[in-house]
Order: sequence, then structure tokens, then C-alpha cells
Amino acid sequence: MKRPVAVVGVGQTHHAARRADLSIPGLVREAVDRALADAGLEHDDIDAVVIGKAPDMLEGVAQPEQFLAGAVGAHMKPMLRVHTAGSVGASTAITACTHVASGLYDRVLTIAYEKQSEGNAMWALSPNMPFTTPLVAGAGGFFAPYCRAYIAKTGAPPHIGPMTAVCARENAARNEYAHLREPMTIEDVMNSPVLWEPIRYLETCPSSDGAIAMVIASGDLAKQGPRKPAWVKSAASYAEAMWVPGRDQVSPRAGKVAAKHVYDRAGITDPWNQIQTAEIYVPFAWFEAMWLENLGFAEVGEGWKKIDRGEQRFGAHLPINPSGGVLCTNPIGASGMLRLGEAALQVMGRAGAHQVEGVKNALGHAYGGGAQYFAMWIVSTEL
Repeated sequence: MKRPVAVVGVGQTHHAARRADLSIPGLVREAVDRALADAGLEHDDIDAVVIGKAPDMLEGVAQPEQFLAGAVGAHMKPMLRVHTAGSVGASTAITACTHVASGLYDRVLTIAYEKQSEGNAMWALSPNMPFTTPLVAGAGGFFAPYCRAYIAKTGAPPHIGPMTAVCARENAARNEYAHLREPMTIEDVMNSPVLWEPIRYLETCPSSDGAIAMVIASGDLAKQGPRKPAWVKSAASYAEAMWVPGRDQVSPRAGKVAAKHVYDRAGITDPWNQIQTAEIYVPFAWFEAMWLENLGFAEVGEGWKKIDRGEQRFGAHLPINPSGGVLCTNPIGASGMLRLGEAALQVMGRAGAHQVEGVKNALGHAYGGGAQYFAMWIVSTEL
């Protein structure tokens, strides 16, 4: 970072399968108003706006940044649109950070959203592209082979996915903003239909309407705010080609490179012991074990064992997704920023009933595309 940067305000909507009470602009404005109020600021205090969402075709609204300019208070202000598939929310927040760190702006409002109820993500994500085999199965059909490969490679038993899903629901029950908060058992998950082997219905993320906004400020201004900020110690976005021969799709190189970058810049040499909580992007339950290994929290083949021992549960050694994560709330364009925003709330000590005790460092993580786009940051209580 060229100069210190911090999160000084976080606001999100209540997420649901359908927010019929609000239009897309109204939904986004709900998050913006909460973020500004959280930071103790007005629209006039914002220098620029960075907005992100998943592909326009998910809702059929082209150039949404222009459509939403009035709703987010961007009139006569610089505004930038970001798009990096499912990781877009995280990439958007990181773009806002670089705007402030560079000295170009002092305060940037960053926003991400999705209103899945007004689109059809399953089929929008299954286009018949030239020279490419059509998926006709959405993201689940694409990623199920990755999960099968992980199971074959590590010998993970079949109950690991259900255990992960149950843990996510337990966490979401503490989060007033989460979409799915109903408790369930491992037996419930095991008895739910298999959608794409090995992924069962209750091991998948929901389709959600929701939005999140954050205010990113320079260090000097962050110190003047009414609340303790979350200092952005490091942030990175990395990508790799999807169809490269020999590519490791179970543990993508781009994820490992991005993780090393943020750890090195934040002075993290032992993430399992130096990070107190992590919000990682888990749209299908098996990915939690996979990302524990990819992000350096576990050795290869050991991620599922940590889950089996319950070491990633709320109140255990390293709580993963204390908010419930993507498995419980998934407005696609916003899901990545929710991971980063929730990490910021943890170091601010303002995560409510799902606050983890003693958080000094937290990781926010997202991935997108064919597990090829990665974006993540480390936020801390200390500058």
C-alpha cells in the first residue's frame, strides 16, 4: 500500500430468496445508507464510487453502473464498474482500496449486489459457447468434478460435506442478515437429493437477493472516524487461464499465489496460528476443505481432517465463515464483498452475535469463474 487504508463503514441488506419490497436501486441504496451511517458520513464526503456485480445477463440489466448512479449518490463523481465473475465483490473492494492507497481519492464508497430473483442464474451460467462443451447444469455441474477429484485425491469420507453444511447453518443462525438460518442435521443433508455427485441439495448455496457497501478511507481520515477501523494490511487479485493443460483445478495456482502475496505483505508466516478467523468463498460444502489447503491453513490432504475434528467451528481454533458464508447467503455479485466485509466487522469487533473473540487478523477470500479468479485481503486491528 502506498499509504495506509482502512474500512471505516460497512452496511449490508437483509438477504432473502426474494426481496420483493425493493427494486434493484432500492436494494443497493439500503446497503449504501447503512454503510454511510456506520461510518458517520454523508454522500458529500465520498470522493468516488466503485461498483461490482456478476454478469449483466444474470438479471438482464446492461451497464448497471449507469442505471444505479443516482441511487448510490454517484452524481458528478468518478464511478468505476468491476467484473471478475464470482470473485467480483472482493475484486471491487480491492479496487476501491487501490484508489485510496494511491492518493487519488481519500474516501471511496464500494458496492456489490445481486437480485437473483429477477433473473435465472442457473441457465445464464450455462451458455452454449462456440467451441466449448455446454454445461447445461450451472455452477454446480461445473464444480462437482473438482469435488470428486478432491475426494479421490485425499480419501475424504462422505460425511465431510454434510458436516461443513451443518456448521455453516449453525453460524448463520447467529447472523441476523443471513438468508438461510434454519438448523439442520448431518442426516438431513445426507438424505437430501444428490444434484451433482457428490453435491447434495443441502450442500449447495441458495439464490439470494442482497447487497453490501463499504467505505474505504485513507489512514489519516480513518483515525478521525467515530469507530475503530479495520486496517487493510494487504490485498491481492490473481487470475489464471482456465483451460491450460495440467492445471490443478483442486488447488489452483492463482489461489496459492494470491494467498502468499497477502500473507507476505501482512507479515503472516503461520496463517493457522496468526489469523483468528477467515471468511472464505464456499458455494458448495466440499470447497471448505479444499480451500483450507489452498490457502495454507492445512497441508495437502489434511483440510478435511480439520473439519472432521471440528477445528474450524465457531468457538474452536480457527472459526471459518462465522457469518454462515456463501452456503447460507449468496447474492452472487455481492458474495465476495460480503466475505471481505464480514472479515472487517470481525476485526472491528462489531459482528454482533457471530463475533469471534480476540480477533486481531482476519482473512476475506473469494474466487470466481472456473476457480480461476481469486481476490482476498488481510484486515487487522493494528495499522
